Amino acid sequence: MNFNDDKNDFFDGPDIPETPPTPRMPDLKPEDPDYWEQDESEFEHLKRPDWRLWLWIAIAGVVIGLFIAVYLRYFSPYVSEATQYGYVEDIEKRGTVFQTYEGVILPYKELMDTTRVYREDFKFSVKDPQVATLLRRMQYANLPVRVEYKRYHAPLPWRGESKIVVIAADTADPAKILPPEFSPSL
Repeated sequence: MNFNDDKNDFFDGPDIPETPPTPRMPDLKPEDPDYWEQDESEFEHLKRPDWRLWLWIAIAGVVIGLFIAVYLRYFSPYVSEATQYGYVEDIEKRGTVFQTYEGVILPYKELMDTTRVYREDFKFSVKDPQVATLLRRMQYANLPVRVEYKRYHAPLPWRGESKIVVIAADTADPAKILPPEFSPSL
């Protein structure tokens, strides 16, 4: 190897003085009085918003959406102020942690309709012990009952096993409910 060649070496040569870097302007905050006196860049309005802001907006939107979905699914009844007439077939207290009353009513419209096949019983839950006691009395006396209920999209453990929750019960006059040919003579 020959180290003494006549070719220019980029690393050898006169030392070029380094130019000192231009001092950077400090980032001023709006609390600083000089912030309002500095010139605004002509490209300031083209700056992208901070990605963290969009992340917080997205998280807030998802949380609010989930809250609304859970409220509509579990806590908002889609049928309210509904009534059903019939005879109480069974009512009992069930549950391990959350004890509620579960019952079955044989609806009048199903019992008295001779043209269609019997479809189903009216299964319900009751939270109020006084309403459950009244329904049990109606069951033992074999009297017709009128119940007011709310129907939810999904059951919750503290509300009962059924989507239907009875909120009030009262006796029913069979002479006013049944057609005249089926009404009992009292």
